[in-house]
Amino acid sequence: MRMQKGYCVALILVAAVVAVLSSDPNANYQIGTGIWDITGPAAEIGMMGYAQPGQTTAGIHLRLRARAFIFVDRNGTRVAFVNSDTCMVFNGVKQVVMQKLQALYGNLYTWENVMISGIHTHAGPAGYSFLAMYDISSFGFHKQNFEVIVNGIVSAIQMAHEKLSKGGNIYLNIGTLLNSNTNRSPSAYLANPQSERDQYPYNVDKTMTLLKFLDQDGNALGLLNWFSVHGTSMYNTNQLISGDNKGYAEYLFEKTMNGAQTAPGRGPFVAAFAQTNEGDVSPNTKGAFCDNGQPCEFAHSTCGGTSENCHGYGPGSTDTESTKIIGTNQAMAAMGLFKNASRQLTGGISFIHTFVDMSNVTVSPNFTSTHKWEHTCSAALGDAFAAGTTDGPGMFDFTQGTNSSNKNPFWNFIGGFLSEPTQEEIDCQSPKPILLNTGDIYFPLQWTPKILPLQIFRIGDLVIVGVPGEFTTMSGRRLRHTVRSALESVGAATKDTVIVIAGLSNAYSHYITTYEEYQYQRYEGGSTLYGPHTLAAYQQLYSQLAIALATKTPYPPGPTPPDLSGKTFSFQPGVIWDEAPLFGHFGDIYEDVQSSYTRPADISVVFYGADPRNDLRTQDTFLTVEQEVNGNWQIILDDGDWDTQYHWKRRGVAESLITCVWNATTAYSPGTYRIRHFGNHKSIVGTISPYSGTSSTFTLN
Repeated sequence: MRMQKGYCVALILVAAVVAVLSSDPNANYQIGTGIWDITGPAAEIGMMGYAQPGQTTAGIHLRLRARAFIFVDRNGTRVAFVNSDTCMVFNGVKQVVMQKLQALYGNLYTWENVMISGIHTHAGPAGYSFLAMYDISSFGFHKQNFEVIVNGIVSAIQMAHEKLSKGGNIYLNIGTLLNSNTNRSPSAYLANPQSERDQYPYNVDKTMTLLKFLDQDGNALGLLNWFSVHGTSMYNTNQLISGDNKGYAEYLFEKTMNGAQTAPGRGPFVAAFAQTNEGDVSPNTKGAFCDNGQPCEFAHSTCGGTSENCHGYGPGSTDTESTKIIGTNQAMAAMGLFKNASRQLTGGISFIHTFVDMSNVTVSPNFTSTHKWEHTCSAALGDAFAAGTTDGPGMFDFTQGTNSSNKNPFWNFIGGFLSEPTQEEIDCQSPKPILLNTGDIYFPLQWTPKILPLQIFRIGDLVIVGVPGEFTTMSGRRLRHTVRSALESVGAATKDTVIVIAGLSNAYSHYITTYEEYQYQRYEGGSTLYGPHTLAAYQQLYSQLAIALATKTPYPPGPTPPDLSGKTFSFQPGVIWDEAPLFGHFGDIYEDVQSSYTRPADISVVFYGADPRNDLRTQDTFLTVEQEVNGNWQIILDDGDWDTQYHWKRRGVAESLITCVWNATTAYSPGTYRIRHFGNHKSIVGTISPYSGTSSTFTLN
């Protein structure tokens, strides 16, 4: 039994939210929800997002989850949406997921009706792409991490499939959330036309769009919402696995709905906080400052002419505190929208999907900012890409907002050594100075994608546009407007139709800026792979898709992406063997707890342990906090809880020290407690065996 007394989650609206409504025999949809652990290796794997040398996993703060939702209309048409606590979703992940789903269900779930989206946490393990560009920071591909993500997504969909209700309803609500995001490239945003900017009150989207799911008896099944904010509350110095602010919001909402006694990821209610057009949107709401406390230079985000010391901060005094604040803000906003959601979605479900070679799209003057025929380019990253952002500054004296390569001739030479761009490619990408001509680099394997998936779901009056990259605020606004206009042109949209963008879905292709932002060449412009007309190409393609969806017109499936699964590389060694301390055993205590603590207290115990890569303990835990109740030990927390931390550290050649931390706030009851650690060690001959360790008992006052 798992019990927890006095756990304060700051959300007091549970009873109102889970109140049972009257039975509805005219339920519009079958609804299924599922959740599964996708936490990867917690030791020595480069982390995905910042591409920061030395930022490798060394423990767990929050476990990562895949959350799946299946919707079936009265005609039997179904779609599946998966929200994964990953930085992004790569095409290779979806390829293997689809292979496994079709082995289980035949053609019930296809490329067309399954959408997989990432929340964009920068605190998860990397190495789960078949493309070289995204595996560099982790020294290559990591099969173990790839498999736990793929298998977790499949398991979440299986759970949702098995839990499909006999009937249910979906309710929609939209609200505004302030003080939770800011534009990290405001100088580039100002490059957009004044007349366009005047249509919006903020330079980032403050809108949260939420879906509430009830079964036919009115019981709450889950929620899915979209809000624009980067998963960069945790800084690039962090080494603990975490879902960042959206992961915390998911954890907090599920704790509230399922009860504090329910283990993370195990309750029936599933809450997904999904990503949308967050390309230029930061959670660091205090702003960007230099090390001397002065604001960074506005146009280029520099300090003394360089970008390295310009960092975004806030709203908290530490990155962990900021993660909790931004996550809580999202959870609280979602709670209010969930409680008051009364607009019921009705109507059928439909979907459409195609693959497109984004390096070779001819774009009509109807969509280009130049009002001329234009085309996209072979993929390339610019100098501003290497400059990084205020969320994670780059190195080597690269600067955002520059159209000149003169400042970095050495690194441009290195990029040219990998692949020297042709004059045609240089002209196509202009004014971006090409640093990495990734579209032409195939050593040791393909670097960035050419063929990308485009997808749209429609559920009644809700249209979900799945995009394979990071749209900036204004580019997302333009895309939503384009899709709405396309639907209106064939009488398939009204003022009540809601368009949302599901970012980082199905594949990843860096950023998509507006044409005007691209000219400015801040980080997002330097990271727009296919040139200045990338957004216009997407607008044209999604317009065509939307019209085909609405008119039920067949749309070409497009070119099949290559299967790169057998062409990966890895320079990261695995676990060779683990050593116990001399004359000791795995699980022995290296540094014990005190005999008593007064709340609040950070309580820790250090064990002799082993490398966590031996067993990821999926759907399990590396630690528990247990309370003695009537002579029995009852689990109150595990390594998926916010108030615990699991730290791994190498000692010598093959020894490991495991530190288990409990932040015992005043919300926890006085009593007698202990902390336990669980792991698996590997012998010199390769045998993997379980072990455990237990701290001394201690009192909490």
